[in-house]
Amino acid sequence: MLAKKTSKNQVTLPKEIVRKFPNIDYFDVLVEEGKVIMIPVKVVPATSSLESIREKMRKLGVREDDVSDAVSWARKKKNR
Repeated sequence: MLAKKTSKNQVTLPKEIVRKFPNIDYFDVLVEEGKVIMIPVKVVPATSSLESIREKMRKLGVREDDVSDAVSWARKKKNR
């Protein structure tokens, strides 16, 4: 499929491509070995994301002390 860059540096994705990514409005774009790579990104509110992380940590039994210990451990490694 062919896509053209406009004078405003915009590219319109072909319908065949867009259909494969329903409900995706954002892409992380990078260049690797001369190729443009677009990775679909699902944007979620930070608060819902944070709450899901906290819930997962509760299920895993991770406590606040564990986090403090991990930060201390990581800082010791970095300073060596």
